[in-house]
Amino acid sequence: MNTKGRYAGRFLQVNTMTTDSIDQAMHDLLRQRVGKVHLQQRLGIEKDYERRVFGQGRNFFHIENWYSVHSVIRNTLRLLLLHDRGKRNARRIQLRHNDIILPGLPQAFEGFTLLQISDLHLDMASDFPQALIGAVSGIDYDLCVLTGDFRADTFGPYQAALEGMQEVRRHLNGAVYGILGNHDTIRMVPGLEAMDIRMLLNEHTIIERGADRLYLAGIDDPHYYRADNLEKAADTIPNGDISILLTHSPEVYRHAAHADFDVMLCGHTHGGQICLPGGLPLMCNTGCPRTFCSGPWAYHQLNGYTSAGSGACIVDVRLNCPPEITLHHLRSIGK
Repeated sequence: MNTKGRYAGRFLQVNTMTTDSIDQAMHDLLRQRVGKVHLQQRLGIEKDYERRVFGQGRNFFHIENWYSVHSVIRNTLRLLLLHDRGKRNARRIQLRHNDIILPGLPQAFEGFTLLQISDLHLDMASDFPQALIGAVSGIDYDLCVLTGDFRADTFGPYQAALEGMQEVRRHLNGAVYGILGNHDTIRMVPGLEAMDIRMLLNEHTIIERGADRLYLAGIDDPHYYRADNLEKAADTIPNGDISILLTHSPEVYRHAAHADFDVMLCGHTHGGQICLPGGLPLMCNTGCPRTFCSGPWAYHQLNGYTSAGSGACIVDVRLNCPPEITLHHLRSIGK
């Protein structure tokens, strides 16, 4: 599907409208894109719950929506003389490598490399896009996947995030696929797809190399909006074919494993973002064991990876938890 052609021009300029409004043209496009029920559910949940501090989603407490938490964290870090260091750390994005061993991997995909970028929060600070551009420049990969949270806030205007993403997109090679996170409104989809980023919204696509293929699926946010639908995304993927799932947060690892996915790439946790020495997170903002909150993990046949993210949330600082982008190398056997 050529989404760039469908959306070019109009939605690259989108928009200063609030998340309580949506014009008819965007509504019609999104209805065609995701279906009437999904669109109604997502818009309704956004309107009812997007600003809540307590309740909704998989966690009872949503720290990112607490209006005074920004100043509390910044002032605490200043008192500890850690604020400036944390800001510098947040701009030093590291490149990580992760080998994923898949015994049934088709020969044409041996060494196939996916670049994962997660939790970009591009409008958190004016220099975040440039920091990410510096990190992605000059690296080789076959496919790029964006696992959600383009925007810093969970509500309100999103134009700055789209503008930041447009800057970054110019420096990403080849095909780019993405999903929505708990900070993202579905209204961002036309703007993102106008940049030639194919958003996977409870659906999958086929990646082909000659006669070989693998399946790339993506679901809508399962953490806060809980608009995910694994059945819709995976039901027509043939048994035995290699399949990769993009999901914003790791909570659905059990469901993904029992849906026979081979790989699950996610983010959301930021690895804790502000951690104690040794990388021990103070909190991960997720409802699953910490084993699944950072780096590689496995559950049954499912090979998982939870990115620490390239950006920062609430405050633009990181301590003992560097931001990252990750190159995932698919292999049939270990080195």
